[in-house]
Amino acid sequence: MASWSGRDETIVHDPVERIAGDSAPGVLFLCDHASNALPEAYGTLGLPAQELERHIAYDIGAAFVTRRLAQRFGAPALLTRFSRLLIDPNRGADDPTLVMRLSDGAIVPGNAHIDEAEIADRRIKFWQPYRDAVRATIDMMSAEGTIPAVVSIHSFTPCWKGVPRPWEFGVLWDSDRRFAVPLIEGLKAAGFVTGDNEPYDGALEGDTLDDEVTRRGLAGLLVEARQDLVATLGGAEALADRLAAVLEPILRQPALHELSFLRSRTGRH
Repeated sequence: MASWSGRDETIVHDPVERIAGDSAPGVLFLCDHASNALPEAYGTLGLPAQELERHIAYDIGAAFVTRRLAQRFGAPALLTRFSRLLIDPNRGADDPTLVMRLSDGAIVPGNAHIDEAEIADRRIKFWQPYRDAVRATIDMMSAEGTIPAVVSIHSFTPCWKGVPRPWEFGVLWDSDRRFAVPLIEGLKAAGFVTGDNEPYDGALEGDTLDDEVTRRGLAGLLVEARQDLVATLGGAEALADRLAAVLEPILRQPALHELSFLRSRTGRH
């Protein structure tokens, strides 16, 4: 599992982990909340170190799943190298939750009183390079002859506010059904308790998929894995292998590699 670090200056120089891969499989894997690391200049944002091991800092296990899927498919992947508490790469540039001041009951002292100039600085240093990398990789894959489908890997807590969450996977999507429907059906057929836009809704204005995938007419979705199933490397890789087996035949469908411009349920496009 990733660990926070006050000394990881690689974040400053390149806040994106890039896994090289072949365009031929026709898929790009993303992990918006891969890491709980913070550059030295930000310390722990005033939080006790143990708080950075919680889900508020990153999506536990999601990076393990993403790297395994990239390996299985020989496909490219992009993962963030910084904590979502610094700035959330899966929020729109003007989203009020772009920098969280309070997260699941924890006040974030290093964010509590920051001004617009500091938010803009973090956006330039961390948020924008990730979005640029997503855009550039999609451009590169498309130029090589394959319009990619995009899968963004996240994870969710087994319980929320004391209520157990039954799903093992959640498939989040906006208005384009061509990828989501066969994946949901395939996961259910493989024996997984699968949420259709559960535990969250996939229509989020300005998120990574909305800005970089849906608006470009690409097939894309967000896959949420329950954190107790992916918190260890072994568990995450086993789950990723089962997910890969479901994804493989779906990604061979030609319709997933064509452009389809549909209006987002957020009202955009």
